[in-house]
Amino acid sequence: MEHVERCAWFLRGTLVRVAVRRYLPWALAASMLAGSLLKELSPLPESYLSNKRNVLNVYFVKVAWGWTVCLLLPFIALTNYHLTGKAGLVLRRLSTLLVGTAIWYVCTVIFTSVEHYTGSCYQSPALEGIRKEPQNKQQCHREGGFWYGFDISGHSFLLTFCALMIVEEMAVLHEVKTDRNHCLHTAITTLVVALGFLTFIWVWMFLCTAVYFHNLSQKVFGTLFGLLGWYGTYGCWYLKSFSPGLPPQTSSLNLKQDSHKK
Repeated sequence: MEHVERCAWFLRGTLVRVAVRRYLPWALAASMLAGSLLKELSPLPESYLSNKRNVLNVYFVKVAWGWTVCLLLPFIALTNYHLTGKAGLVLRRLSTLLVGTAIWYVCTVIFTSVEHYTGSCYQSPALEGIRKEPQNKQQCHREGGFWYGFDISGHSFLLTFCALMIVEEMAVLHEVKTDRNHCLHTAITTLVVALGFLTFIWVWMFLCTAVYFHNLSQKVFGTLFGLLGWYGTYGCWYLKSFSPGLPPQTSSLNLKQDSHKK
């Protein structure tokens, strides 16, 4: 448990900083552009991480939203109830996960539709010999063809959105004091470590996506959707009274929220 405590102390001191929430969106956008340019101008040699079947991609990134929800749900419930003692407020704050799920679903539908309406079925991966009969990606694949359309990077979108959402929710740790409650302290410490490592995995796999997969325009649109999803909620809507609201934070941030409500 001592090692977990030390890890939680490091992660808490790193991810909870205001500077992290302020500059992480810019850092993600810059790293996406830098990685994409590296991929175009000087591609890196193939590696384990460039294989779509790598462990992190199959068991984490493919179900990134599921991991994020499963860890944020108990974290938000415990920390918000500990600070407010109001079940109604906790349920209101947990609705951020429903909002995030709606954003994830809508964006996924948009990406799939764009790829469908801009795509065609080809005879080979070299995009030779267009097939006219298959009308969608699934049918094309069943008949042995290769579907090519504008494939907005779902990884760039989801990893951006998940990482920024976790960092926003972890801001509540500025106010959480659990030294007098051993069980609560253990639970929150464990969740902090899990969420911290999950955030590092999301950022690392975002970088791998930038240097190994998709083209520049596909990653730009994917990252842009992730940034808009985060800013539209935590930067705009959650400042309003008719919203799930921001996490209970430091006094300065609470004053900012109150001023927007007025």
